[in-house]
Amino acid sequence: MNRYTAHDKKVKILATLGPAIQSEKDVRDLVVNGANLFRLNFSHGEHQDHAERLNWIRNIEQELDTSIGVLMDLQGPKLRIGTFANGPITLKDGQAFQLDLDNTPGDHSRVNLPHPEIVHALEEGMDLLLDDGKIRLRVTATNGDQIQTQVVVGGELSERKGVNVPEAVLDLSPLTEKDRRDLAFGLELGVDWVALSFVQRPEDIREARELIQGKACLMAKIEKPSAVEHLEEIVELSDAIMVARGDLGVELPAETIPAIQKRIIKTCRQRGRPVVVATQMLESMRFTPAPTRAEVTDVANAVYEGADAVMLSAETASGAYPVESVTMMSKIIRNIEADPSYQAHLDVNRPQPNATVEDAISCAIRRVSKILDVAVLINFTNSGETGMRAARERPKAPILNLTPNLCTARKLTLVWGVNTVVSPEFAKPIEITPTALEEAKRQGMAAAGDMVVITAGIPFGEPGSTNVLRIETVQ
Repeated sequence: MNRYTAHDKKVKILATLGPAIQSEKDVRDLVVNGANLFRLNFSHGEHQDHAERLNWIRNIEQELDTSIGVLMDLQGPKLRIGTFANGPITLKDGQAFQLDLDNTPGDHSRVNLPHPEIVHALEEGMDLLLDDGKIRLRVTATNGDQIQTQVVVGGELSERKGVNVPEAVLDLSPLTEKDRRDLAFGLELGVDWVALSFVQRPEDIREARELIQGKACLMAKIEKPSAVEHLEEIVELSDAIMVARGDLGVELPAETIPAIQKRIIKTCRQRGRPVVVATQMLESMRFTPAPTRAEVTDVANAVYEGADAVMLSAETASGAYPVESVTMMSKIIRNIEADPSYQAHLDVNRPQPNATVEDAISCAIRRVSKILDVAVLINFTNSGETGMRAARERPKAPILNLTPNLCTARKLTLVWGVNTVVSPEFAKPIEITPTALEEAKRQGMAAAGDMVVITAGIPFGEPGSTNVLRIETVQ
């Protein structure tokens, strides 16, 4: 069998595993068709299900000799109304409706809202959204444990529907007791990334980091208006960001989401943080083998904007066409990356470098790969920071990271343009240039006569020590 390679595209694919993926073979099919890392959604499934899927991933990783990252996505707080005494009710525009802390089953005039933090945070004039925004209520008065509202947009409402509060910052941790149990389990399994839901403020990131204790990288999901307001601080404190357009599109006007997505991607690139665009990217492929033209354009726009990765949710987790979804997303990515205007757009929007040796070398790499016909950029790295700084520049040539650290390789599966090979010999190679050239040839990323760029830090193994740049020709 030929060794599997994934360096034919730079933007990565994050695929969610769920009931549609029933075997190790199914995972393999997703990888060979373009998936780079996998999401385990802890909003669904039992611990044993996630453990089995992670085991499949690790087996395929060994079989294909390619690093595969694993992201665990924590559920976060689920805010819901209570029950109704006689089944669903119908709310009419303009009518009065009360939400309160009384757990008595509701009726057409009131319902329990079993979340004191919401009741006490609401103020007159604020809106509540029920059932993914289908119903909108406006607060007319607050009275201790009761909230009086007027129905702005009515409709049928059944029990235990979700509640969104876009205009209030809630005194609520993003980590529930369930999340804490799930997190401990995921870290024990050995996940590489943890996605934190319901992020409202920078303090939420610090709380999660204290629990993770460096055992995995932390990805903040931007899905609350307050997170958008604190975007720069949250990006700085996180290892990566997810543009979680599901709840974000409920809590903010839909027409504002494209501009917010662009802002998040630009901020992440400037700070050198990987960014994932997620939610309903190829939604129709849950049921049909081909996407809509609008969905293709949505994926293409995320690629053009400079995203590190695009995510498939229900398309691969529970849809009828998981492999076709990954294949289609790969095709879209490759076509955009082949467009000359793609690289030109990335160059125009490149971030300003910091006054560091690492950034100076990263900028030089981009310039060299643009001026010369460079086949591949080769980095020796232990922590992965060199590769991430190189990716921030979005160079024309692909990036090959050589590392002795498997955890680093798995982390970098999220990062734009980065391909990683793991070997103990990369900790302290006897000769830098021959080792780099030989590995580039072995990976099929360079051949005799090709020009390559090599970066490394001397002495080896010290984070932040990248200080060598060489241009070599493969013999």
